[in-house]
Amino acid sequence: MTRLIQIKKGSIRRVALVEEPNIRILDATSSIYEVANSAIRAGVKLSDMARQRARHSTMEYNPIYQGKSEWQLMPAIDHPDETSRCLISGTGLTHLGSARNRQSMHETSTEDLTDSMKMFRWGLEGGRPAAGNIGTPPEWFYKGTGSALRAHGESLDIPGYAEDGGEEAEIAGVYLIAPNGHPYRIGLATGNEFSDHQFEKKNYLHLAGSKLRTCALGPELVVDPDFESLPVSVTIEREGVVLWNKSFRSGRSEMCHSLENIEHHHFKYEAHRRRGDIHVHFFGTDCLSFSDQVHLHDGDVIEVSVEGYGRPLRNPVRVDKVKPAPIRVIPLG
Repeated sequence: MTRLIQIKKGSIRRVALVEEPNIRILDATSSIYEVANSAIRAGVKLSDMARQRARHSTMEYNPIYQGKSEWQLMPAIDHPDETSRCLISGTGLTHLGSARNRQSMHETSTEDLTDSMKMFRWGLEGGRPAAGNIGTPPEWFYKGTGSALRAHGESLDIPGYAEDGGEEAEIAGVYLIAPNGHPYRIGLATGNEFSDHQFEKKNYLHLAGSKLRTCALGPELVVDPDFESLPVSVTIEREGVVLWNKSFRSGRSEMCHSLENIEHHHFKYEAHRRRGDIHVHFFGTDCLSFSDQVHLHDGDVIEVSVEGYGRPLRNPVRVDKVKPAPIRVIPLG
C-alpha cells in the first residue's frame, strides 16, 4: 500500500513516500492536498502521481518519527491555505462495542432501550443497502475545523472547562472536494477522535458538545488501503508503564453501516461538497478505556495502531488546570 507523510522544518513543508526504514521526498511538493488536486486534474491515481514525483534521495524515518530531527511530522492531511476549510466530523454507533458503551452510559432501566441502542439497531437493519439504494442514516457529529487536528507526537488537550477526556481509537477517511464539486476519497489514516465522555454521560444531549475537542490523525495517510477487517490496538501508558490496553477489529465487515452508506449521508449535504475543501471523517470505535473506569492524567500517552496502516499514532495528554473564567461578550450596538 502507498503511504504518505507530511513533514515540516520551520516554514518549509514537504511530502514524502514511506519506504521503510526510510522516506523519499516528493519533488516540488509541499502538501498532500496539492498532490491530490494534481491527480484529479490529470485523471490518474493519487498513488501513481505520488510515485511519479518521488525522485529525491531518501531520508531516515526513525529520527523524524521519534521527534529527534529538525523535520517534524504534520497531520496526515491538512488544508495548506485555510485551516477552516478542513472539516472534521464522525459517525458513531457503527460498531457493536460503541453501542454497548453508549447503552451502559445512558441506560435508566433494564427494560428500556436507549435512543442510542435504537439507532444502532436501525443501522443493523438498514445500514448496508443494496447497490444503488440509500440506507439508514448513521449518527453524525461535528468535531471542528483543521485547527483541532493534531499530529503524531502533539498533545491532545483536556481544557479547563472539560469534565474529562478520553481516547477513541478509530480509522478516519480523508476526502477532497474536486473543482466540479465531487467528493474524492484520497485515503484512510489511523486516528484518535478524543472526546469528553464524562460530560456526555450526564445526558446524551451533551454528545455534540463532548465532541468539540482536539483529535489526532496519522502519522501516515494510506492512499490505497485495505478496509475489510483490520486489527486495531490502543494502549495508554502512564509514566512509561502500560496502564490499559485493548484490541478490536474495524473495517467494512466489522461495521453495521457500509462505507458507501456513511459517505452518502455525509456528502448528501450541499455544504459538505464545497469545492476545494478537505474532510476528515472518523468511522467509530469498538472500545473505550472510559468504560473500564480509566481517567486520563496529564502526561499519559495514548498509542493507536492499525495493522497495515504504518507506524502507530502516539499522543501525550495535556490537562489544562487553569480554572476557566466566564467569556464576556462585548455589545456592539
